[in-house]
Amino acid sequence: MTTTRSTTSYAQLGVVYAEQLAAQGVAAGMLTHKWQAGDLLAPHSDIDIRVILDEAPDSWWAWNERLATAHHQAVLLDPVHSRLLEHPPGFAFTVSELDRNLVSPAEISTWSLATGNATTLQRWKSRAQMMPWSRADERFYRGILDARIGGRYQLDKDSTDNVHHDLDGYRRHCVAWHYVAPCWFASAALATRTRCPGKTAALNQWHPGELEAHAEEFLRLSATTSEPGPSPTQVLRTAHATVDAVLRRTPHPRSLPEAPGTDKAAWTTTAGMLRVRVARWIYYLNPPPETVTGYLIAREEKELRSARNTLTRLGDRLSGDDASLAKAMKALLPPGPTTASTLRDLLALWGRHRSVVEDFLSAHST
Repeated sequence: MTTTRSTTSYAQLGVVYAEQLAAQGVAAGMLTHKWQAGDLLAPHSDIDIRVILDEAPDSWWAWNERLATAHHQAVLLDPVHSRLLEHPPGFAFTVSELDRNLVSPAEISTWSLATGNATTLQRWKSRAQMMPWSRADERFYRGILDARIGGRYQLDKDSTDNVHHDLDGYRRHCVAWHYVAPCWFASAALATRTRCPGKTAALNQWHPGELEAHAEEFLRLSATTSEPGPSPTQVLRTAHATVDAVLRRTPHPRSLPEAPGTDKAAWTTTAGMLRVRVARWIYYLNPPPETVTGYLIAREEKELRSARNTLTRLGDRLSGDDASLAKAMKALLPPGPTTASTLRDLLALWGRHRSVVEDFLSAHST
């Protein structure tokens, strides 16, 4: 069972993005993006970039300002980029962090190369597949399910603000690729204890028992993402039945040991995510003309809450300077909903405590 997707536009987009970064002097030894080629469907899928740096910059703040400018310029090149390049990169890591196994193997397993050394990326991905299954993997994949089941997936929450044509097609895409496929991907990984490289791979490789029929139905529905086609509501009803069937094949949580270096890996993941926040906030607060970012601003609350939770654990588990730095960084992530006003306040707060931010983002990066 296979599916094919047009990937040329995404390959070109990665190159264009790298050119814009270079034009602004943004150091990036490699660009990867989440998911495999078959998981990206133009013009509906956005490209979720990760920046790999040869070393941490002298100033993360200045680096973020240049990153925000580069992203802004990339979106200005084509109106469709407001969707395809929905947001600045999601993470920034250093080569040293990847070489020292400090980045989640479940995360690395989903990466595809945009620009850079393919041999190096394949080495990281191969090692990620060989790492022992751990509690961190369970958290990673169950987190995907937790965000989409129990009534928490709501079609109307998938914003169409930057979608300018075929809204029904886009909503069908959301049901298929933001709901069913991620759940299938996560459940397949949990059932097989395999770090799946992508959503399509999981769908093609894991369909025990009655899931064979559901897989066929999913592929049929996911192929009808443009007009004419069934209504998004009809697709959603089928999707709920599919996800219910997938969950019946998903094992219950298991007691597993923590992987070696869990605290350092948690620090790196949190730092990697926070390293690009300033660029995101600058871009969200000053988007290109006719680009809407209000829904992205609201989504920042989830990311910051995750960072606060991790920093709370690190502050309790670590000692000495590391514990103090984790607690100081947590104090710079106030709880509550994120709005344009709160993001402006956060930029000002981080600016006043820039030394703490810089120290946290660069700690353990080499």
